[in-house]
Amino acid sequence: MAADTSESRGDDPVWMTSAMLKAYSHPLRRQMIRLFSRRDFLRAADIAAELGVPANSASFHLRALADAGLIEEAPEKARDRRDRVWTGHKGPLNVGGPESPVADEELGTAVIAALVEDHQDLMRRVVAWTPEYVAGRTAEVHGAFTQRTIRLTEAEFEDAMVKINDVLSAADDAHDDADPAGRYWQIDLIAADDTI
Repeated sequence: MAADTSESRGDDPVWMTSAMLKAYSHPLRRQMIRLFSRRDFLRAADIAAELGVPANSASFHLRALADAGLIEEAPEKARDRRDRVWTGHKGPLNVGGPESPVADEELGTAVIAALVEDHQDLMRRVVAWTPEYVAGRTAEVHGAFTQRTIRLTEAEFEDAMVKINDVLSAADDAHDDADPAGRYWQIDLIAADDTI
């Protein structure tokens, strides 16, 4: 099961360590990781302003993310020796699976539960916006909900997921970052077969 920590570019996934899982389980740290997927480099002050938290709190959580290996310092971007600039992990992170089971099952399950909470928040936002769109009060698209049932083998399903990620990566690569109409879109794909 994958956690989106930044752009997925077909890189080999990293299996999260217990330290990564522990750091990622904190809701503010997940928000910070999402900020890193939007911006290549951040300082504690940038995060504090964006998320409305004290700078010392942002610094504390940055250190926790760095200690876990989810971000790293980018001294080449610093203005001086006291300036600390950070960059996020690039590529997908996987929580665990048969190829690499989690060392701490409870922690792995807690991270999945936290990701589900984030997904539910996304769904609440889409549901709150939907009446404006379906009633015709706005033509701007701010969300989408697609539901589809298809019959596939496990291998076909895994291939479809790779293709979906490739399409999303290609769209991201093709986007002009200077385009003022650009917005960040959180995309959650969830799937389950009829056996669970």
